[in-house]
Amino acid sequence: MSILTLLVLAFGLSMDAFAVSVSNTMCFSGLRRSQAVLTSFSFGLFQGLMPAIGYFAGRAFAQAISAVDHWVAFVLLGFIGGKMVLDAVREMRAPEECPAAKTFSIRLMLVQAFATSIDALAVGVSFAALDVNILAAASFIAGVTFICCLAGHLLGKAFGDWLGGKAELLGGVILIGIGLKILIEHLSGS
Repeated sequence: MSILTLLVLAFGLSMDAFAVSVSNTMCFSGLRRSQAVLTSFSFGLFQGLMPAIGYFAGRAFAQAISAVDHWVAFVLLGFIGGKMVLDAVREMRAPEECPAAKTFSIRLMLVQAFATSIDALAVGVSFAALDVNILAAASFIAGVTFICCLAGHLLGKAFGDWLGGKAELLGGVILIGIGLKILIEHLSGS
């Protein structure tokens, strides 16, 4: 996997965490900078850990699926991307309200970090099928997510209402595109 493909994949995976960061800044008006940094770090950490977990789980089955690994990557990335697009469209049609009278907490942060990183678990399985250097890939995904989430907090203050589900929509389209690229490259013998 090229560095450009990995960058685009990391960017796509980070879009749901970015969207949550924007939302947190809008919904929790008293969110401090230290909380924004801690949240961004936890999102990055989970986004880095989940592909590693998926990778090692997938390696157990890599031998059995090596003949169809490109299809596995295509289906997983297409499914994840499709779900992100569908969720974004639903959110644009009926935006969720900010949680009334809720305060930001470590527990909420961890739940959000876990929830936004589930898709990265499936990406890790496809990494196993593609024989990717998981340490480098997971670290890169974690770093990109951290930076995107920090940007989300900053942008949430200025453009939160406008950004809404557009970031998650873009992330979903990116993941579908990468899955399609992997399939086409493998089928064409590139």
